[in-house]
Amino acid sequence: MKHLPGIAILLLTLAACAHFGAPPPQPGDSADAVRAGLGQPTNIYRSGDDTLLEYATGPMGQYTWMARLGPDQRLRSYEQVLSGAGFAKVRPGRDTKQTVLTILGRPTQVTHYASVDGDVWLYRYKEQDVWNSMMSVEFNRQDVVTALVNGPDEEREAKRR
Repeated sequence: MKHLPGIAILLLTLAACAHFGAPPPQPGDSADAVRAGLGQPTNIYRSGDDTLLEYATGPMGQYTWMARLGPDQRLRSYEQVLSGAGFAKVRPGRDTKQTVLTILGRPTQVTHYASVDGDVWLYRYKEQDVWNSMMSVEFNRQDVVTALVNGPDEEREAKRR
């Protein structure tokens, strides 16, 4: 029984490796090497001279990875963007739908609330890698971010009786 936690960690590590099929890309890797290791991106965005390859895990997924390629088509960075640090990069009053796509990738869902005068993009994520959460990015009619509001992901929360 005392080896059980170590075995569980090993199994989780192996499962993560099996999910990607290869080790994560490293800065300096070519665009071809990134695509060979990760497959086709779910979306491609431009940010200045850089190209961003989005690897989203789908509507129920809580992780999106962004591979940032420089103008030389070499990997500058590879990071999981649906996190507190990722959401902190979004600037209400300045960022637009287009810039949010380059920061966070595609939303889980687009919806409308009576209290918001524009679209609301929803992102599933793991708050501090523990809690099943949902971040709402609210836009006005000019497609500018007005607020970010987080809370529990109600589809993943146990129903209260």
